[in-house]
Amino acid sequence: MDIANFAFLIEHNGQKILFDLGVRKDWEANSPPSLVDRMKLGGWKVEVEKNVPDILQDNGISLDAIDAPSPHCPHWRPLRIPIQDFNGRWPRFQKAIHPSYPDEETSPVLKSACAGRAVREISFRRGFKLGRFPALDYFGDGSFYLLASPGHEFGHMCGLARTTSSFAMRPQHMADRDTFIFMGGDIAHHGGEFRPSVYRPLPSLLPDFPLFVPCSTSPVRPPCPGELLATIHCAQSATEPFYTSECAEDQDKAIESIRKMMEFDARDTIFVVLAHDATLLNVIDCYPATANDWYAKEWAKKSRWLFLKDFEEDVREYLRTKQDREYDREYEPDRKSP
Repeated sequence: MDIANFAFLIEHNGQKILFDLGVRKDWEANSPPSLVDRMKLGGWKVEVEKNVPDILQDNGISLDAIDAPSPHCPHWRPLRIPIQDFNGRWPRFQKAIHPSYPDEETSPVLKSACAGRAVREISFRRGFKLGRFPALDYFGDGSFYLLASPGHEFGHMCGLARTTSSFAMRPQHMADRDTFIFMGGDIAHHGGEFRPSVYRPLPSLLPDFPLFVPCSTSPVRPPCPGELLATIHCAQSATEPFYTSECAEDQDKAIESIRKMMEFDARDTIFVVLAHDATLLNVIDCYPATANDWYAKEWAKKSRWLFLKDFEEDVREYLRTKQDREYDREYEPDRKSP
């Protein structure tokens, strides 16, 4: 399974913040041994062309201009950016990550990651919510929110950025409502963890998922019917996610957070972007391009069901088995014949 790693540069009224920091090129030399060993044991191959700070500087952004980074979770990502503020997690964040490596050999967090910085812990105690997520209005004007989404890891946060506003003049092809990008971080790692849902059921036809037809010589492949994908679903459902990941510190909270995210994914004006969704690479434009016009470019619509291609071999096997059964029934000897 191939994955990506997306980070966001958010600019608002002269301020610049980073949501997530990406993976550093020298991750192996600058990660706790326990994390390096786990990656190697799992057979993971990590390839990083550029550090996020290098991408910013190559495009004329001074690192001194970054007001604060907000990594969605603390393990193995922090890069040395010369700033003093560091948005952390919810209350007790620092207590949860300390002692860090090398004081605690099994810790996945480097002690040096926060050294010399004032870690600002995000509080969600005011009772404000977006959907069912405890939320913080970061700039105080509804342009960017941090959402408490625990489960994958203690204090995991998502982001919700307003990308266009209905109060602004816009072309006719734009949405008549505000549009947002939901920055999912590690709330999930694959589209099959939160799609389909009761809010976003499997479509009746999937044009971007050409149907594999056994023994066919035609170069034209018809679109796959959604009901065929439902047959390989563990619950044969068109309204439940394909599977539940067990890659979480607290499985119950992780599932609860994903269920909350499904309600955002239901809206056509919200584009859900997971930190590691490689299906987006051939759909979206990366920095220095902007993402504000994602709705006009139909990024969400084009990418929503691309994860289903990971199940193509399962569909092939199902159709082969089905064809074999039908062949056996057709040519099975008539047992009632003398």
